[in-house]
Amino acid sequence: MSGAADERDRIRAAMNRILTGRPEHSNGALTIVALALEAGVPRNALTQRHLDLKNEFYAKVKERGHPTDAETRLRKQVVRLKELRQKDQAELEQFRADVEGLVRVVNELTLENRHLREQLTTPHPVVRILPLPTPQHQPVTDL
Repeated sequence: MSGAADERDRIRAAMNRILTGRPEHSNGALTIVALALEAGVPRNALTQRHLDLKNEFYAKVKERGHPTDAETRLRKQVVRLKELRQKDQAELEQFRADVEGLVRVVNELTLENRHLREQLTTPHPVVRILPLPTPQHQPVTDL
């Protein structure tokens, strides 16, 4: 059997496996890329050498009128991943806003710290140590 004939046979067998929802070497998508992968041929074999088989594949896909189970599952997964990406994007925007606020607070505290250190170096510092608040604990009794 010639190489081209063998290639055509492999493409037809791959077409059958994909269209019946039993792919062995691809994800089973109804695409030329998946068909080429399933048949073990380069993509250009379908887009340049075997245009009739490519057209036949697309015609059979169109006849079906509905996607395969694998394609339906993948489409649902794509929707879920897009939703997760939107959620992650919103979370990332919140983190960026939080970082800006935290940077401002750090800068303010740095300036305040610098100012207090300068006051401590003056001959008569105005800085006073405030007493720590006493905890409001009940006395522990021994049993």
